[in-house]
Formats: sequence, structure tokens, C-alpha cells
Amino acid sequence: MTANAVEEAAPEELAVARNGAVARIVLQRTRALNALTIAMRAKLAAAIPVLARDPSLYAVVIRSTNPKAFCSGGDVRELIQLYQADAPSARAAFADEYELDWALECFSKPTVSLIDGMVMGSGVGISIYNTHRVAGAGYKFAMPETAIGLFPDVGVAHALSRLPGEIGTYLGLTGRAIGRADAYALGLVTHCIPADRFDEIEVALADAQTIDPLLDGLHQEPGSGELADKAELIADAFAGAEVEAIVARLEKHKMDGNEFAAGILKDLAARSPTSLKITLRHLRQAAKSDLRDVLIADQRLACRCLEGHDFAEGVRAALVDKDNLPVWQPASLEGVTSAIVASHFAPLPEADELKLPTREQMQAARM
Repeated sequence: MTANAVEEAAPEELAVARNGAVARIVLQRTRALNALTIAMRAKLAAAIPVLARDPSLYAVVIRSTNPKAFCSGGDVRELIQLYQADAPSARAAFADEYELDWALECFSKPTVSLIDGMVMGSGVGISIYNTHRVAGAGYKFAMPETAIGLFPDVGVAHALSRLPGEIGTYLGLTGRAIGRADAYALGLVTHCIPADRFDEIEVALADAQTIDPLLDGLHQEPGSGELADKAELIADAFAGAEVEAIVARLEKHKMDGNEFAAGILKDLAARSPTSLKITLRHLRQAAKSDLRDVLIADQRLACRCLEGHDFAEGVRAALVDKDNLPVWQPASLEGVTSAIVASHFAPLPEADELKLPTREQMQAARM
């Protein structure tokens, strides 16, 4: 696929429309579980500054036409194909995505994502920076990138690194999904509201009803999550400074008969060793960085993953041949040296570095 072909992709997979005081952004690539294409992101990115500067607009709603998925992530097959045909355009596509994430973070109006079903990868990127994140009963959050030779990008390392008790490290390395009760307890969503009330929310916002009392009045406490009784083990095991140390701690729990630890070890063994190591370092660094710097680091890591072996191999195994038998290089954690990890974080050539305005510059531009 060439860059021109990407630009000509069907625009109807994402719709932007006005309804009274609210703008509706609707993901409607239903058969692909709303996997975001480059064209979909470009359309959304073009809409954001226009909406920000519209004085008659009160709020923005982002939602999906697919009850099974808000967004299953980015279309990584498209990215791999683009890289093989036009490497500079593929690197630019990542930069454009992270610029969009930053624009959503700096957006000046109330923005609410109405999520029922899975939200992963790029879908997290277009929702986690919204002022309000509403979860229906079917909500499932995951950042599964280590399974395809990538890493949790779209700036989410900033959020994951700030979750309590190493839960963010657990989610980032394993790629496991959590439901809305855990997501609400962790602050990843702001409200839990049945999906059959989503239309009601949109109608009220179209009438410019104040968003906080509206959502607070519809919120239903989700109860306790599945991670509550596993928090102590996660906090202990995932505090390791190196992936090998985390594995060793999990092995100890496994030897004590803990089936949860055994399951995690099985998951980690199937992940790209390189992805695991760069993800852990990224999370540790993100804990001391602001979001803008995390996104700049994301661009460096993403370009290095494009250049490497595991990303293309992971996409092949999971989404092309679907044999789920990736052959990672290096094949073991021991083979991923500190030099390999460090090389992923090194600055890119000037043309490929992500250049983001400061938050103050974005605000001055009335974003």
C-alpha cells in the first residue's frame, strides 16, 4: 500500500457530525471492530481544531456503532504493509497518531467517550485523554502490544506507570484485559453507565445540559473488580527492576502453588522478549516524565519496532497467517541485551523525531 492509497481510503469508516451543541464522532468500521486506519485518524485529527474553535459547541461525544468494540486498536497490518512500500510514510503515520493523542489531551472542551466492548491500543489513545470516559457493562480495556512485537504506545505508559501497586506494569507487560469495575477503581474510566443510556446522554449534551451532573446522575457503582484479591501478588512480582527479576518472583509464587502466577508466566513466555524489555524500561521512565515526553519516546520506540524483526513477525502470526506461532528474534530474554534496549530509546534522525508543541502553545492556539 502506498501513501496515496492510504489517503484515498474510505472516509465513511469514521463520521463527524453536529447535533445541536454536541459534535458526534462515530467509529463505524464495524466488520474490523473499528480498528483505526490512517485515514480514520487523519479525519479525526482534521476535525479537532475546527471543533475546538467553534464557540457554539459545548461538548464532543466519541462512540461506536459496534456493540462488541469501541475500538480494537490500530490497523497494524496496514502499517506493516505501508512500511514495506513506503517507510517514511509509515514512520510519519506513527507521528501523526501521537500528535492526535496530544491534541486530544490538550482539547479545550468537554469530551466524552461512550465505551461498550473492547477498547485497546489506538482506541485507548482516542479515549483516555477525554475529560469523561463512560463504560458500559461490556467494557474491556487492554494494551496487548507485547504479543505482536510492539509496546504500549499512544502515551498510555504515562497512565499505566501511575497506577497503584504495579498494576500498570502488569497490564503493560502481559497485555491482559480488565473489565469496567477494575478500570473504574483505577481511574481509567470516570463513570459506569449502561449502554442503553448512551443515546440519552448524547441527546442531553446536544441540549447543552451540564455534563458532570448528567453523568453523575446516571452512574452505577460497578462493584469490586477481579484484581482486588490479586493486588498483593502483582505489587510484589512486578516491582522487579528487570523483566528477569519479575519472572523470578512469579516463579516463586508458582512454586508456592499460585495458579494466577503460573498463568502470567505462560503469557509472558509467549510475548516478544524485546517488547517486554523495552516496555518495562518505558514504563519506569514514563513514571518520571510528562505526557509530551512519553509521546516523543513512543515515536522513537515505534520507529525502531518498524525497523526490527518482531513487529512484522508478530503481526504475521496474529493477524495474517493466524498461526499464533511467532518466531521472535532474539528468542529469549537473555538474548535481549542492554545495548539492544538502549538503541530503541536513542533519538531518531531529525526528520523522524516527533515535534510536539508545548501545552501552553496548544492552549494559545485555542486547541
